[in-house]
Amino acid sequence: MRLLERMRKEWFMIGIVLAIAGAKLEPSIGVNGGPLKPEITVSYIAVATIFFNSGLSLKTEELTSALVHIKLHLFIQIFTLAFFPATIWLFLQLLSITPINEWLLKGLQTVGCMPPPVSSAVILTKAVGGNEGIVVTPLLLLLFLGSSSSVPFTSIFSQLFMTVVVPLIIGQIVRRYIKDWLERKKPPFGAVSSCVLLTIIYTTFCDTFSNPNIDLDKFSLLLVLFIIFSIQLSFMLLTFLFSTRNNSGFTPADTVAIIFCSTHKSLTLGIPMLKIVFAGHEHLSLISVPLLIYHPVQILLGSVLVPTIKSWMVSRQKGVKLTRPTV
Repeated sequence: MRLLERMRKEWFMIGIVLAIAGAKLEPSIGVNGGPLKPEITVSYIAVATIFFNSGLSLKTEELTSALVHIKLHLFIQIFTLAFFPATIWLFLQLLSITPINEWLLKGLQTVGCMPPPVSSAVILTKAVGGNEGIVVTPLLLLLFLGSSSSVPFTSIFSQLFMTVVVPLIIGQIVRRYIKDWLERKKPPFGAVSSCVLLTIIYTTFCDTFSNPNIDLDKFSLLLVLFIIFSIQLSFMLLTFLFSTRNNSGFTPADTVAIIFCSTHKSLTLGIPMLKIVFAGHEHLSLISVPLLIYHPVQILLGSVLVPTIKSWMVSRQKGVKLTRPTV
């Protein structure tokens, strides 16, 4: 199952490249008002499909049992939705005097606002043997993104409510009645969401490539790639130091969950949100680029670091057992 999930993610990353390349070759298909009618099919139907799909696949009973780890969740939420975006904001004040494309810098800020994904962070945490510490707080995320958008907050909230919250709730209600069938058949929820997400990415870049006034220089793109690698490595090290200090109260398995869940960002939630918050914005695709880069980088770094982190966790757990007094 883990191998299949890894293969799906690799194909998804290839799909992102193909979607952008397809938009470059023929942008007229996916632009607003074009044959795909993305102002309707993407902004409403595609986003709602993703979250209805999430509602069907979301195992509420597992989330309820996970809420026992209150301290773990609190740490992850504070780091993800307070420390992370605030630190990025301070860092961007320095980068604003550089020649890096300003819309890519705004995209870095939106990356800082995103919650952790349920997919990659949990899979990597399971691969090591840690705990799953994820509680998403979309309302805080909406407030943070809404404050930097030209779209009225009430409009953002109403559309997010109708295309995110309502489909998610309906999916959960439907799941209650077909739970046994879902457990038996195991529908490809991940593949469905990935295909819909690729459609959103394709239409986003169709708007970009159809606009001759938008130009992305390679220098800015390379710098942003380096910055994203540096941010992820730095924050993973920082969360490791925070969670392993004396009297932290976290177990080695908790530390694994903190490292991955506090530093990973959700592409599945992020792209639809950016599509709503920056609806009609001519630089939407440039704002989306850092998140599109962040996603494969977090998977790559996570996969590379899993053996090392697993080795550390096993050695620490053995050390705890050896020092535990016998009765």
